[in-house]
Amino acid sequence: MSDMGGDAIEQAWDGVVATARRTAAEGLVVGTSGNVSARVGDVVLVTPSGVPYDRLGPGDAVGVDLEGRQVLGEMVPTSELPLHLAVYRASDAMAVVHTHAVHATAVSTLVPEIPLVHYAAAMLGGPVRTAPYARYGTRELADNMLAALRDRTGCLLQNHGTVTYGNTLDEAYDRTAQLEWMCRLWLTASSVPGLRPSLLTPAQLRDVQEALKGYGQPG
Repeated sequence: MSDMGGDAIEQAWDGVVATARRTAAEGLVVGTSGNVSARVGDVVLVTPSGVPYDRLGPGDAVGVDLEGRQVLGEMVPTSELPLHLAVYRASDAMAVVHTHAVHATAVSTLVPEIPLVHYAAAMLGGPVRTAPYARYGTRELADNMLAALRDRTGCLLQNHGTVTYGNTLDEAYDRTAQLEWMCRLWLTASSVPGLRPSLLTPAQLRDVQEALKGYGQPG
């Protein structure tokens, strides 16, 4: 590991494993579904295919370059590797989280875009789109995802799940959690007989996006 910045690689791998375990603990994935990755320079650390997250340790790091060539570890990378690499090649992402979150996946089967039921959409760059279905692990799915991610940091994958990215693993995970929460909210509000949820206007969402620029602690 030393020739690739061992400490940074080890810390990032620990973060990938912790985030993957968090998706399982929070019910965003079942079994070994979903996957997590983080970028360190030109190396992408990614969860391996078909291995329970609780069995992954510090010595199990799996890394590939941006073309998908394995440069670290013995285990086979996730079958969704093309999805992760497409995000890194097309954006400034440093972390990607992919889940099969129940409410978000349900919404992906219903609408091409999540209705503006809450201003949390602003945290993902605007109204969240649904990428048309394509089989997992395919170039077609990666291309559909990139189109849905245009000017966004998250999207739904039709009949499949979610993808979000960020500058850190925590940020990518938080966007996934916000996306799942927003989908659950819309499904809940939409289920009341005889009533339709009120929606925000694009202007109201832009107002929130402006306000968010000053959100949080200074510095």
